[in-house]
Amino acid sequence: MPLKRRQFFRDLGLGSVVLWSSSGPVGGSSPASVATSVQTSSRLRYSHRKMKADVVVAGGGLAGVCAALAAARNGASVVLIQNRSRLGGNSSSEIRMHALGANNPNELRLWRETGLIEELKLTDAATNLQRSFAMWDLMLYDKVISERLIHLMLDTSVIDARVARQKVASVTALCPLVEESYDIQAPFFIDCTGDATLAAAAGARYRYGREGIDAFGESLAPPVGDRKTMGNTLLFFARKHDRPMPFAAPSWARVFQKDDFKHRPIHSWEYGYWWIEWGGNLDTIRDNQKIRHELLRCVLGIWDYIKNSGQHPSSSHWALDWVGMIPGKRENRRIEGDYILKQNDLVEARSFEDRVAYGGWPIDDHPPGGIDLADAPPTRYIHLKQPYSIPLRCLYSVNRPNLLMAGRDISASHVAFASTRVMATCATMGQAAGTAAAFCLQHGLTPRELVRKTEMLQRYQQRLLRDDQSLLDIRNDDPDDLARSARITASAETQEGPAHRVIDGWNREVGDGVVHQWRAPMTPAAPWIELRWQMPRKLSWIQLTLDSGLHRRLYLSGQDNEYYSQIRGPQPETIADLAVLSETNGQFAPLAEIKNNFLRLIRIRLPGIHTAALRIQIHRTQGDPLARIFEIRCYS
Repeated sequence: MPLKRRQFFRDLGLGSVVLWSSSGPVGGSSPASVATSVQTSSRLRYSHRKMKADVVVAGGGLAGVCAALAAARNGASVVLIQNRSRLGGNSSSEIRMHALGANNPNELRLWRETGLIEELKLTDAATNLQRSFAMWDLMLYDKVISERLIHLMLDTSVIDARVARQKVASVTALCPLVEESYDIQAPFFIDCTGDATLAAAAGARYRYGREGIDAFGESLAPPVGDRKTMGNTLLFFARKHDRPMPFAAPSWARVFQKDDFKHRPIHSWEYGYWWIEWGGNLDTIRDNQKIRHELLRCVLGIWDYIKNSGQHPSSSHWALDWVGMIPGKRENRRIEGDYILKQNDLVEARSFEDRVAYGGWPIDDHPPGGIDLADAPPTRYIHLKQPYSIPLRCLYSVNRPNLLMAGRDISASHVAFASTRVMATCATMGQAAGTAAAFCLQHGLTPRELVRKTEMLQRYQQRLLRDDQSLLDIRNDDPDDLARSARITASAETQEGPAHRVIDGWNREVGDGVVHQWRAPMTPAAPWIELRWQMPRKLSWIQLTLDSGLHRRLYLSGQDNEYYSQIRGPQPETIADLAVLSETNGQFAPLAEIKNNFLRLIRIRLPGIHTAALRIQIHRTQGDPLARIFEIRCYS
């Protein structure tokens, strides 16, 4: 059973969630109640604390952030462990990679991910008009610490795990900044470290490197398997000044010639190049510092070429503004699950009964040699014609039944991983894993048992849909959704967007030629849509799924052509101001009001009313001439 909230939270003055210290239980608001061990020896000894939660998430990239948010919002207490001072992983200000996903190729433009990653992107677009990666970090931090059931541990690394009866019983973590170590127990653990650090410490089975063609019959696999991976990348930012800005490379920088860029074009220099890649022939964990130094040699050598080769004279007023010092990783260990996702699953868009997320980024396989291979393209790029499903069986360990995973370390072949690895896809897997952990906790199941119990699996998938996670070819069939039994009318509607579409089961466009939303022209009279039941219903909350322009790209970018091709700010299709009204004695009275909204998913708590009818009245959009609602749900 989940820990009770009063058991999980202790008032330590700073909102900490430490449950036990080395000297016993900790609680109360008085500093005297916080028992700590005082060392009198001159030798440094770390203090040790014991902690408990329902779910431990290791890794604070986008997969880990979404896993923690999903678990907490579904009622589980969570400890989120991040080994750096910032959340976001490769998308953070430390690395600054694009959070790409399924809709980046033109043929899949409809399929931008929804759910938590959409909430994060919409929040950033609306509140980070200054185009700051540091503000992206801060937004992620705010989202996490604003959840009462999450205890965030920054600058803390998982260094070991204890296993009992084949399950992960606890992890050992270390925070040098406060000279403390921790033993953290939980019924469920989620590895979102990218490197599968927790899984490796717990003895979970994993794969490393590239499988040969004989392993799974993948046509894109190398003839013989090996332990090579994709390399790492360091990015840079540059800025134009009002005067010439000279640059002298250090003596240890690499020297590049024009022929080195035959397959690596230099078109602009405000944002670095993903193809500055190296280290795939090494161990991207143990050789991390060597890889970083070589990438710095490459970055400074390329900037020297841009500035001083004479090939790019318009760079004269440009200067480096920022250079990454943490290599952006692509590939390392991949944890084995009950199913290994493979090339044909992606190419054929195979449908899995236990599908919980989807991908669509091309099979984007980079050669291990990276920038050293000047005569070869920096990637093999195989476009996919449609999105593909990711099953839950790829998100839990084959031999550690309470260990889930999300992100770069899921159960996939190297070829399939070349598509699943991008961050928006990783984020949806994080939401699926976090929701699965909370759901399994509530129902006394392991993830494997959840897959095998068809009725429970369908309930879990409906939970994902309710939380705005899109699942291919699965529509709203939630028996608790009272809106599905209502009669729908509206003050106005367009021919292609009739009012009844808000309960047709689809909360987005799915490429079938049908508009799955109510549309009505915005007028001074304020269009409305009404739900009416034969008998009064008790309502505790309603949920609206709005249009946020999923056919467009949306992500923070330092690259000008990527950034300025987007709509930064609230998306114009989204409803900004609305009112909820309920009918009493034939008259409608206001219940709730929303102003200045920019999110796709809105949940509105109601004071336990009994009503036979609800109206949603639209007062303003973020610029679109139509009021648009994909779905309305009602719950008691």
